[in-house]
Amino acid sequence: MRRRTFVASTLAAAMAAPAFAANGQSYRQGLVEEELAAGRTVFLDFYTDWCTTCRAQGKAIRDLMDENPAYEANVSFIKIDWDQHAQSSIATRLNIPRRSTLVVLKGDKELGRIVAGTRKADIKALMDTALAAASA
Repeated sequence: MRRRTFVASTLAAAMAAPAFAANGQSYRQGLVEEELAAGRTVFLDFYTDWCTTCRAQGKAIRDLMDENPAYEANVSFIKIDWDQHAQSSIATRLNIPRRSTLVVLKGDKELGRIVAGTRKADIKALMDTALAAASA
C-alpha cells in the first residue's frame, strides 16, 4: 500500500469514529442500575472505536433509530467502551464475552443478546424486543 493511501485512509477512519459512537449515553458506573431502577428498558452496546464489527452495529442502530424515533424515545441506549470497562461490574455480572455485544435488560431480566452480529434484521429484532418491553 502506498504511504499516501495509508495516511488518507487512516485519517478518514479517525474522523469517522465519533460518528459511529453517536447513538446513546456514555457509560459511567451505576448508570445501568439507575436506569433499571427507574423502570426503563436498557439497550447496552459494548463497543470499541477501532472495531469494525462495532461500527457496523452502530451504523445499523443509528439507521434504525432514524427510521423509528420511538426507539430512542422509549429505550435507554447506553454505550460501554469495552477497552475501558471490560472488567467492570456490569460486564462481569452479565458475562459479556467480548466487544460487539448488544444486550437488552428490563428490571432484573435479560431480554436478548447479540454477540458480533451485524445483520440489520437481527439488530432490529433486538431493538423491537426492547421497544415492546418499554411499552409493556
